[in-house]
Amino acid sequence: MGRLCETEGLSDIQDEILKTVRQFVEAKILPVATELEHKDEYPTEIVEGLKDLGIFGLMIPEEYGGLGESLLTYTLVVEEIARGWMSVSGVINTHFIVAWMLMQHGTEEQKQRYLPRMATGEVRGAFSMSEPALGSDVAAIKTKAVKGEDGDYTIDGQKMWLTNGGSSNLVAVLVKTDEGGSTPYKNLTTFLVEKEPGFGETAQGVTVPGKIDKMGYKGVDTTELIFQGHRISADQILGGEPGKGFYQMMDGVEVGRVNVAARAVGLATRAFELGIAYAQQRETFGKKIAEHQAVLFRLAEMGTKVEAAHGMVVSAARKKDKGERNDLEAGMAKYLAAEFCRDVVEDSFRIHGGYGYSKEYEIERLYREAPMLLIGEGTADIQRMIIGRRLLEDYKLKG
Repeated sequence: MGRLCETEGLSDIQDEILKTVRQFVEAKILPVATELEHKDEYPTEIVEGLKDLGIFGLMIPEEYGGLGESLLTYTLVVEEIARGWMSVSGVINTHFIVAWMLMQHGTEEQKQRYLPRMATGEVRGAFSMSEPALGSDVAAIKTKAVKGEDGDYTIDGQKMWLTNGGSSNLVAVLVKTDEGGSTPYKNLTTFLVEKEPGFGETAQGVTVPGKIDKMGYKGVDTTELIFQGHRISADQILGGEPGKGFYQMMDGVEVGRVNVAARAVGLATRAFELGIAYAQQRETFGKKIAEHQAVLFRLAEMGTKVEAAHGMVVSAARKKDKGERNDLEAGMAKYLAAEFCRDVVEDSFRIHGGYGYSKEYEIERLYREAPMLLIGEGTADIQRMIIGRRLLEDYKLKG
């Protein structure tokens, strides 16, 4: 390992966890990632290995069967996994967000029911906000839950862009409830929907049509979720009270943005490794291309961007671990890391020359994966809006 992405102040336990994950990535992910990605094949054996390592319960408290680790530990683990194959980190991320929302907002009964089985990977989580026509405009959600006279709800509507939509068996779904909130945001509620893994009708009134065919981010299943008269009890409202779904989801997305930033660092790190290795092997005009100043400058910029992004991700995670608000830091980390990842991957692609365009070279896969990070958990423009508004709060003129 080189000097990039070192993190100061880690405990012996954190170091051991990262060493174990790094070894797993080298032995079990990197050798098969490109082949599985080209086949768009779900990484079943890899996921089972991560279960055995306890990664699915990394941040779940020990009293619920998890390892009780910090967001920083989780973030650094995600960097390592994304360095091997970003799709695998996506499998973990959506599961983690649902577990986080349960930990922070669930009733004690909901925590007892789900968290121990989420820690082992028996229950696999997915979450759903987006719909076909709304993108980042969460207040425009149309999927609706109507309360019946018996106190149960009926959900109808169509959700979009569920990572783990097929493989999950617990989905945190944001819907409209229209139960008297003064703003659209106070009329949104998160339901915990149980279903069977797979495609087709996976529960009463719940259909997962199939995998969406994507440019990159393959292997992991991304799906729609269709509700047609799905009956669900009020006990399945996250936290037990309607109207709090927007704030619960935003809390989950906030830590999710740190995760996406970490994925960007992992992917960029791998692109840098591939580029600097190839530059020391390939010869033109009688010398290694790394000795050409143009390539040397490119490598310098790549390394600097990887290191800068890693530093911002670590800072955002540590702030959240202190219990402090980190929407500004998470937005900055996600925005910077995703943009820098795109730059580093493209520079590595350029260093590879014509071979970068060949599916035989790993950089081709990374080139198709990087764009997802520009839009996942909020686009770059959304991040800039969040960052700008928070800065105006902090630097508001007095008087």
